[in-house]
Amino acid sequence: MNIPFSPPDISEEEIEEVISALKSGWITTGPKTKEFEKRITEYCGSDRTVCLSAATTALEMTLRVLGIGEGDEVIVPAYTYTASCSVIYHVGATPVMVDSQIDRQEMDYSKLDDAITEKTKAIIPVDLAGILCDYDKIYDIIESKKDLFKPNNDLQEAFNRIIVVADSAHGFGAVRNDRKSGSIADFTCFSFHAVKNLTTAEGGAVTWRDHDGIDSEKLYKEYQIYSLHGQTKDALEKTQKGSWEYDILIPAYKCNMTDIQAGIGLAQLSRYDSMLKRRHEIVRRYDEGFKDSKVITPVHFTENSASSAHLYLTRLNGLSLEERNEIIVKMEEAGISTNVHYKPLPLLTAYKNLGFDIEDYPNAYHLFENELSLPIYSTLTDEEVDYIIENLLDILKEY
Repeated sequence: MNIPFSPPDISEEEIEEVISALKSGWITTGPKTKEFEKRITEYCGSDRTVCLSAATTALEMTLRVLGIGEGDEVIVPAYTYTASCSVIYHVGATPVMVDSQIDRQEMDYSKLDDAITEKTKAIIPVDLAGILCDYDKIYDIIESKKDLFKPNNDLQEAFNRIIVVADSAHGFGAVRNDRKSGSIADFTCFSFHAVKNLTTAEGGAVTWRDHDGIDSEKLYKEYQIYSLHGQTKDALEKTQKGSWEYDILIPAYKCNMTDIQAGIGLAQLSRYDSMLKRRHEIVRRYDEGFKDSKVITPVHFTENSASSAHLYLTRLNGLSLEERNEIIVKMEEAGISTNVHYKPLPLLTAYKNLGFDIEDYPNAYHLFENELSLPIYSTLTDEEVDYIIENLLDILKEY
């Protein structure tokens, strides 16, 4: 067999939507993007959504809209992809990294509590693999430290506490306590990159909850301004009769979503429940296949939660980093592509050069050194899943 790691699930529906966009004449931000935003809001049970060029830009634009910058601190886990943290530098703020829990990729909440200072303006929890963080615990910690919060502007004052900006790049469709990702954190940022559960080829979105003192229409407009050069009107608005006139309010950015991308997203969203169901079936098949073996399996389901099953992060009990790397090669020789998620940030040159030391994040390193991510996607067959299980178990007999 030849099993790739994470190919997109594209049907005739997506192709027809792209053709529809091309024929319509709207190939940049237009009616399909607006419809996609509306449908995401309805799906998540949130208040409003803005579609952008990536989850990274969704995170950065959110920090900018919130007025977070120089002199501020933002807390982020050390065990994540660089995008969760690089955006903090982009806006001029200071990242404060928190180690993982022992044997669990989720951040250590006691260390989160300790990391909060008067400079802390936001926390970026990461829903790694589509497994939602414990937001109840995060909000309890924030409330307990509310007296430390010092707002810098009217929007921060409306919250009057640290703001939760979820990096749910992996989490679209995940549920905790009957609430979907997108309706739990203050702001939630999704990725629709080619490898994600729901793809627009490249792209992302930010969605947010209703909050007292927050004007969602005004907030939506601010995102539009930041994502389109600071311009007061987007292309769709400028097509109205006599509406060519515009202004540039700030020298901003260019990170909007196109209608071609949104067309793919609309078709994906219409099929998403069945795609998610298939991912859950694969998780359960893996869980059963690796029972009582050296493969430590992730917890995708609890009594009150279900992940989006974006990644299947295993750990190979008792194996070293070198042995894990050998197994990746042997799986490749069997025609199975695997991956590693992730190198903790302090292991990367960019963050080492900024003064972060992996010795300060032992739990994150321990998670990484024997982690192995297995293929999981909605077109993966039962036969292929069984082949992956059999080959990994067979290879592990040598260790």
